[in-house]
Amino acid sequence: MGRKEKAKGKVEETKGRAKERAGDITDNASLQAKGKAEKAKANLRQAKEKVKDVFKK
Repeated sequence: MGRKEKAKGKVEETKGRAKERAGDITDNASLQAKGKAEKAKANLRQAKEKVKDVFKK
């Protein structure tokens, strides 16, 4: 299950980065904020999985 969650985190991070860049290009503050929020959520998911991995070992 850990790999699946890590993959979800990477996908979310990529989507967030794309939204943030699209917001930068179009000067859309709302889209930039959504992208940043999505990236933050993805980073938290990835951090959670890293912590789980540490305790598994």
